[in-house]
Amino acid sequence: MPKSVENFVLFLFGGILYSLIEIIFRGFTHWSMTITGGLCLVILYRHFISRPREPLLMKCLFGAIVITSLEFIAGCIVNLWLDWNVWDYSGLMFNLFGQICLPFSVLWFFITMPAVALTELFSRRFFELQLAVTNL
Repeated sequence: MPKSVENFVLFLFGGILYSLIEIIFRGFTHWSMTITGGLCLVILYRHFISRPREPLLMKCLFGAIVITSLEFIAGCIVNLWLDWNVWDYSGLMFNLFGQICLPFSVLWFFITMPAVALTELFSRRFFELQLAVTNL
């Protein structure tokens, strides 16, 4: 399967999953979070499959940094620049401009654990599909 198709599938899956997490815990989401979630999964997937022997702790740290960074960028665009007020963490401890905060970064660290398993599953599925197509 071409990387572009693989990335597209990952982007869709990550966007839907991120949005569902928000809906479950907040009761709603915003389309910008779907895009952010999609980007997160593509970046995490590419990193994890290129470093299969990297310790889980390092993968989780990388995931927390990537997700927090993308959330900060998205927040600066949709909340501060466009003034859409999608979320506001200013009431939480250790926040930066109300766009990211330490408690959610810790949460992203732990959410990366199932993301690692998910990327391994996707990697095997894409690899098996590539083998099947190649053997035709």
